[in-house]
Amino acid sequence: MPASKSEEQIIWEKWVQSRDPHAGNLLIKKYMSLVSYHVQRISATVPKSVSRDDLKSLGMLGLYDALEKFDPNRDLKFDTYASFRIRGAILDGLRKEDWLPRSTREKAKKIDAAIEKLEQKYMRNVTVMEVAVELNMDEEDIYTTMNEQFFANVLSVDEQPQDHDEKEGQSFVIKDDKSEIPEEKVIRAEMLEEMAAMVSKLNEKEQLVLSLFYHEELTLTEIGHVMDLSTSRISQIHSKALYKLRNLLEKTL
Repeated sequence: MPASKSEEQIIWEKWVQSRDPHAGNLLIKKYMSLVSYHVQRISATVPKSVSRDDLKSLGMLGLYDALEKFDPNRDLKFDTYASFRIRGAILDGLRKEDWLPRSTREKAKKIDAAIEKLEQKYMRNVTVMEVAVELNMDEEDIYTTMNEQFFANVLSVDEQPQDHDEKEGQSFVIKDDKSEIPEEKVIRAEMLEEMAAMVSKLNEKEQLVLSLFYHEELTLTEIGHVMDLSTSRISQIHSKALYKLRNLLEKTL
């Protein structure tokens, strides 16, 4: 005797077969938490000038897109597929907009110039405190500005063509991401080794925060509970860790 269909399976069938509006609304409500999750993670690394509402709107577009294109018959969980679409929609939206204010860009240039001046003066890496004194700025402001600039640069470098639906007569190339040529293997191994060496230069709290945030995929609030620290303190540690890594990475490159 065949097993009875679950309520969720019935909802998915209604949505796939007839785009039933009620079924669509139920699925959106069910997976809205995915949008909130990715908004919270991405908002931890973008300027305060970017509102969570804007990120949520972009994330919702990704969720709608996932619902339109998802095939329940494929061996893939919707959570996984939707997460990819939601995160991609938010990052693509940020790429299209010049979301880094001009004042922040100007401030970042001043900080870069001050770092270069002080390093030439002292012939060594300078501390954030030294840069803050030179520019009469708050240390936290320097961390925030440089991390925002770093994230903006990563977005522009990482920009990739939008994936388009197949159209008649359209030519395209399918890349086999699973195959890795020997040169890529060597470069990847060297990069991982360098990154591991950089991370090992951070203090224990910074290493733990990065591990929990990027590897375990906990939110800053969840990390605060784990480490018994406030969310703002975790955010501060996260910013300082990224700032240090940014400097180490630039020195390496």
